[in-house]
Amino acid sequence: MTDRAGIRISRVSRVFEGRGATVQALDDVSLECPAGSFTALIGPSGCGKSTMLRLALGLDHPNDGEIRIGGLEPLAAARQGLTGVAFQDAALMPWRTVEDNIMLPLDVLDKKRGAFRAKVDELVDMVGLSGFEKALPGELSGGMRQRAAIARALVTTPDVLFLDEPFGALDQILRRQMNIELQRIWMESNATTLLVTHGIDEAIFLADRVVVMQSRPGRIGQVIDIPFARPRQSAIFSDPQFHALEAEIAGALDGH
Repeated sequence: MTDRAGIRISRVSRVFEGRGATVQALDDVSLECPAGSFTALIGPSGCGKSTMLRLALGLDHPNDGEIRIGGLEPLAAARQGLTGVAFQDAALMPWRTVEDNIMLPLDVLDKKRGAFRAKVDELVDMVGLSGFEKALPGELSGGMRQRAAIARALVTTPDVLFLDEPFGALDQILRRQMNIELQRIWMESNATTLLVTHGIDEAIFLADRVVVMQSRPGRIGQVIDIPFARPRQSAIFSDPQFHALEAEIAGALDGH
């Protein structure tokens, strides 16, 4: 059981108008992400995955329907520090040290840094960056920058964590290592997590369930539960049941 907030997306539609064309990015999408769960969104480019994430973050507004984070509108939840986000680009400020980058949300939300000193130290250790607190982003590898970005997303102890292709720019070997690390971090943080990814194997390894989206217009095509117990080890990638799930999700993506 958890007292974390969940995510409720109810009959959400989003239409974009431009240059005489209308694009239905999302059409009547409903999705419930229970508190403490890990949900992966996967689908072809243009299916509305990132649009859904932006709506849930309060960076955009739906034309119809509503989104609630623990009963709050997305922007209200963000202003209370209940949501955290990490994107494909770590987007660390190059002039700020690792710990100063992690503290950025505290500055934005006008929270006193001193009250979060122990939390920042805990996060640096959790993401494996002990000894690099004073390092600048330019002195870090790509994987280390993403670790710092995830720590930054968790500094306010958010109930909900949004991840938009956080490892998309990494090579396959490093990406799998980061998948294992992210699972560990998620299990420690207990945050309700919504991951957008193009990687079928990544979605299966990390999520409790995989939501397959279809495009034109963006809709949920299928929801597939992932049966593997946690913690999951790298050996799972060669499990026949894992490969069967990959084939099932690939078929759903192809509309079969």
